[in-house]
Amino acid sequence: MRIAELVRLPGDGSDERGCIVPGPTPPTPYLHFAGTAREALAFYGDVFGCSVQLHTFEEFKRTDGPREAIAHGYLKQGPVRLFAADVVGNDPPFRCEGMMFSLLGTADPSTLKGWFSGLSEGGRVVDDLQKRPWGASDGQVIDRYGLHWLIGFEDGENG
Repeated sequence: MRIAELVRLPGDGSDERGCIVPGPTPPTPYLHFAGTAREALAFYGDVFGCSVQLHTFEEFKRTDGPREAIAHGYLKQGPVRLFAADVVGNDPPFRCEGMMFSLLGTADPSTLKGWFSGLSEGGRVVDDLQKRPWGASDGQVIDRYGLHWLIGFEDGENG
């Protein structure tokens, strides 16, 4: 068993079953999409194997955009925390430069390889997932929605 499986960090927002519990919410990216929040969250839910919660403008009684647009959505009980919404008016949509979402050692190697493959579909592999001279394996991908991911694991982990 790895240390990460034995020790839970305070404030990670979940219990031993992965369920969200009351308390401080850890920092969570909140992305604004130009009308594609529903599709983007569904994509991430598929990649990370979790459900998605969506709330429309109509549900939130917003009249500043299309009724079916997403006012707030998020990944539920998954390994990655992510919020998203559709932008309206002059609000700028999400654009990523000079930042990566790091998933280094966050799951077993076979799961990380699956995430890399899933995020690559319709995206662009920046650097193949491969073993490095220092013994670890990692790679980078920019997914179809523009998020830049760094995924990797240490040598000696099963996978």
